[in-house]
Parts: sequence; C-alpha cells; structure tokens
Amino acid sequence: MFIDIAKISIKAGKGGNGSVAFRHEKYIPMGGPAGGDGGDGGSVVLVADEGLRTLMDFRYKRHYQAESGEDGRGKKQYGSDGKALYLRVPVGTLIKDEETGIVLADLKTNGQQYVVARGGRGGKGNVKFKNSIRRTPRFAEPGTKGDEREIVLELKLIADVGLVGFPNVGKSTILASVTSAKPKIANYHFTTLKPNLGVVSIGEGHSYVLADIPGLIEGASEGAGLGLDFLRHIERTRLLLHVIDASGQEGRDPVEDFYMINDELEQYSNKLSEKEQIIVLNKMELPEAINNAEKIEKELSGKYEIIQVSAATGKGLDLLKKRAYEKLLLIEEEIEFVDEEVVEDFLDRKERDTIVVTKEDDYYSAEGDFLERLVASTNFDDFESFSNFQKVLIDKGVIQKLRELGAVEGDLISVCGVEFDFVD
Repeated sequence: MFIDIAKISIKAGKGGNGSVAFRHEKYIPMGGPAGGDGGDGGSVVLVADEGLRTLMDFRYKRHYQAESGEDGRGKKQYGSDGKALYLRVPVGTLIKDEETGIVLADLKTNGQQYVVARGGRGGKGNVKFKNSIRRTPRFAEPGTKGDEREIVLELKLIADVGLVGFPNVGKSTILASVTSAKPKIANYHFTTLKPNLGVVSIGEGHSYVLADIPGLIEGASEGAGLGLDFLRHIERTRLLLHVIDASGQEGRDPVEDFYMINDELEQYSNKLSEKEQIIVLNKMELPEAINNAEKIEKELSGKYEIIQVSAATGKGLDLLKKRAYEKLLLIEEEIEFVDEEVVEDFLDRKERDTIVVTKEDDYYSAEGDFLERLVASTNFDDFESFSNFQKVLIDKGVIQKLRELGAVEGDLISVCGVEFDFVD
C-alpha cells in the first residue's frame, strides 16, 4: 500500500523544574541558595531520508513525544536535557499545520531537517534569583511546556517529468523502456497502484527523474478512481508527457481523452493546467493508430509538440527522451513556497496567545500557559516570591489589561485559579 499523506500529533519535551535548595554544610550556617536549573526538554525534529518512499510508518503510530528535561537538584546541580526525537520522512514531504493549513517546511533534500516542535526551557533554580536584596529566595522557576501541535505530512514525489494519461495507455511500459524501473505491467486498468520513479540517462552527467503517475479518469479531481491520491504528485514535476493511446483500441476517442485529462488537471489546480506538455502518441505499431494520429496532429499540432512512439517496439523513445531533456533545460525548477513571515507570525502568535485576560460580570480572570508556570513557581507565603509574582504581572501587561477592563481596587481577580483582591 502506498501512503502519501498522514496526520500526526507531536509533543516536545517539557523543561525540567528549577530546584529550591540551600547549602547545609558543617561550619557554614545559612549557606545560601543552591538550587540548580532544570534541563531543557527535547525537540521533535523531522529529517528527510531518501531511503524512504512512503509515510506508511505514520499510519500505525500517530502520537509522538520527545523526552522531558530533568529537574534541577541541590548543590547547584543542573538537570540533564531531554533527548530530541528524530522522525524520518521521505524526501519531498511537506509539513503543514493541521489547524491553519500553513506550510511550515518543505523537505526537498536528503538529510534536510526541520524542528517542528521545540522543547520547553528548563526552569531556573533559586540560586538564580539571589541578589543583593533577596538573599535567600525560597522559590524557583518551573520548566516551560514543549510545543504541541497537530501536523499533516504530505508526500509529493520529487520528479522532473511526469507521465500522465488514462489507464492502460502504456505509461508503465514507457517508464520501463527508458529507465531501469520495473513497474508492474499488464493489459488492464489501474495496474499501477502507486507512483513509480526511474532515472532517464541522456549521456554522461545528463539525466532526469521520470515518474509514472497512476492512470487518471474523468472525475479524478473530485476523487474518482485514484485521482486525488496522486494528482498532488504531478505538482512537483516541471514537464508532463501526456500519453495517448493512438490506436483507440478500447473504443475511446484519443482527442476527447486528451481534453478530458487536461480538464481534470485544471479543476485540481491552475498550476497543473499551466505546465508544459509533450503529447506522446503511443501504440503506433497498431494499424488503427495511423488514422487517429493524423486526426490528433490536425487538432493539436499547433499548440503542443507531438511525438509518435511505440513502447512495445521502442520506436521514437530515444527522440522522446532527448526532447524531454531539452525542454527541461528551459523550464525553471519549481519550489514549494514557504512564506517565512507567515510561519514566523504564526509561531509568534501562538506564544502571544498564552495570556488571556477576561471579564465576566464582576469577575476578572487571567489564564494561559505562561501564567500557569508563574503560579507554579510562586510561593505565596513568601513575601519576596509574591512580590516577584506581582512584578511579572505588571511587566507582562496583565495589570494594565485588568485596568482597561474596568478592574478597581478591591475587585476579585483570578490568575489560573488563584484568587486575590486587586490592588492598584
């Protein structure tokens, strides 16, 4: 089975908590704070691997989590960092945010990596909060959560040229004849159930990758046949070889077939319909092909280059290989556009959205991942720790937002479930 799209959940490791500890050594009373920092959480990293051909592994396992960092310890000992989780995907895999559809990365080269979820930062131990005024801080910082997100992996084969056309027109035979690929070939529809790749050699140092895309039929752009499963793979190609059965031996009109396939390409994507094509009239060894070829030449020769071949006998295939290569030299390579500004804004927005201040009737509340970490790190029975809590609320704009919502002295405020009176 060929799997070319997968939805998975990923979670980076949480940062370890900072430690609250003090030196307790003989002859050194009141030795001061000695809590170490927590380790950073492990990230989730996607790696392009040319040895993989499908996303099959992600069909059976959909949840992935990296290792969390260790908590800090006394005697200023730092917790160890969590190990990163490396997930290998085929070359040609797009990474999309499932919620927004934003393309986060396009892994096009072997070994290319993308950190799709960053591990949480380790919290600071209480030794880091010591200063000339605060000599014995009795609080530390918890580790931050790692990124969590749902992503879609979408595989689009990396091929320079794509063979398209109705089922049973001879695409697989052409691929087998001009490359060393060994696709399944038989005289019935949908022999090819997954895209096949082969390398066409033109001479020393000159070659290109040819893909046999499974046969399209009317309605392919709406999912008929194998359409939607494989149309996406044509998007990577720079040139299409549109194969037509010139013999019409199945009772079909070759010209109508040509227009029908092009209509499916256009309905799926304008980009596909605009790709340059060479029309390949196959099965020219059959007597019926001569009259049909004349009809096709008359209808389409002014718009497209047309090459007559016989995949069964090999006639015309050398010319086809050469002309496809010459056209490729004139067509710029297409790159999946990853808008860095959009991605950066998306990731920044996720961070900004971690503090939400609301009012319902006369009740004010502030929520968010950041505030949860702040509450967890605060010792509300310790004056210095509580003072630090108030300062952070001011620095992060929470107090100002409460004022804008109408909070006045004495109003009840909740910060992640911890209630206190508002003091302005």
